[in-house]
Amino acid sequence: MSVPHYDLAVIGSGPAGQKGAIAAAKLRKKVVVIDRRDMVGGCSLHLGTIPSKTMREAILYLSGIRQRTFYGADYRAKEDISPKDLSQRVDIVLQREIDVVKAQLKRNGVSAINGLAHFADPNTIEVENPDGAVSKITADTILVACGTRPAENPLIVTDGERVFNSDQLLHLPLIPRDLIVVGGGVIGLEYAAMMTALNTRVTLIDQRPTLLDFADREVIESLCHHLREEGVTFRLGEKVLSVTRDGDRVIAQLESGKTVKGDALLYAVGRQANSDLLHLGAAGISADERGKIAVNEYFQTSVPHIYAAGDVIGFPALAATSMEQGRLAIAHSLGLPMKTAPHLLPFGIYTIPEISMVGRTEQELTAAKVRYEVGLSRFGELARAQMIGDERGMLKLLFDPDTLRLLGVHVMGESATEIIHIGQAVLSMGGTIDYFRDTVFNYPTLAEAYKVAALNGMNKVA
Repeated sequence: MSVPHYDLAVIGSGPAGQKGAIAAAKLRKKVVVIDRRDMVGGCSLHLGTIPSKTMREAILYLSGIRQRTFYGADYRAKEDISPKDLSQRVDIVLQREIDVVKAQLKRNGVSAINGLAHFADPNTIEVENPDGAVSKITADTILVACGTRPAENPLIVTDGERVFNSDQLLHLPLIPRDLIVVGGGVIGLEYAAMMTALNTRVTLIDQRPTLLDFADREVIESLCHHLREEGVTFRLGEKVLSVTRDGDRVIAQLESGKTVKGDALLYAVGRQANSDLLHLGAAGISADERGKIAVNEYFQTSVPHIYAAGDVIGFPALAATSMEQGRLAIAHSLGLPMKTAPHLLPFGIYTIPEISMVGRTEQELTAAKVRYEVGLSRFGELARAQMIGDERGMLKLLFDPDTLRLLGVHVMGESATEIIHIGQAVLSMGGTIDYFRDTVFNYPTLAEAYKVAALNGMNKVA
């Protein structure tokens, strides 16, 4: 029996794999995607971006947090919020998105194989099917987009009952009164903010003295100030030595001698790439201790016809960037022109309030000895923000004081991840901030913050 051969084989059907597969299929290439039946759409759809952001929307609605400016701090759309209230919305969105992914792959003629893949040699992949049988395929080009899973720590054993990793938190058996969050990265901060909105007291512990160093310092300080006002306690520069259970209580012992107690604990320190399941050595590829695969600017591994994209190659590990990486990898493999601006990729962090950024930060510009000025808009100045009850938001424009060229945009507040794209468009065209001054924005909108910030900045250099 002959072994099926494909122009492109994709390991993983998450954002990177899906977009890479479809890009090749649209060019009449014979494409196959390999993934487990229960993971169509990848970690992003099942355990990460889609369910966590859907849970966030459910929390925002049910907690009534958006309306508390008008109806009081105790206002809630639903008094007794249960885990089922949260999971119900997640399940509906999840099934719809699974159907969308399946339909897109089918519509573009992409074949699908259910099972666990690993390399037999640089061009051959073995697939262990759900029934235990093993089949083989070969391909001219292979895209590794196998995603990641929560990193494990032998000192913190997650049980899914009181001690959770970020995947398990999506299936909470209870809403804790006190939650300990270990890890102050994007995932830890997002879940800390969500649980705080449910009136859970959160203690966030991180070994680093500062959080999210890649983001604008002022924005992060404002976010942390807001979270403190909502009841989050930060224990920064602290290391967790052990986690134990005492009945329904979880106890975290810190290296400093402090003890932190809660009803539950979330361990959100790092991710482990699933590449350790792929037998990379058989393909002549290696990975680091976290399973991350090194690639060049074209997303090629050390074996030229094998590409890697998405979380498996590390930072920034965002669904949006993974989609683009998958597409660009396939474009290069087919000899097509690649055009992207890695320094202009937007970041969206779905805390409450959310934050988003594109371009350079103040600390980056200072380190590079680049002169800049700041234009600032506070959402409290905007009629639209007053209407929706967001007085804590802000928008910053970083620009060259001589040429007025835009250098970076940083937003905190309602719809930050949406309105950031206005700044992204101007940045990508090498535009100047007088564009915002001279442009008419719908009124009242949050987008008007760009005009306010531009006028504020230009007043400083007039």
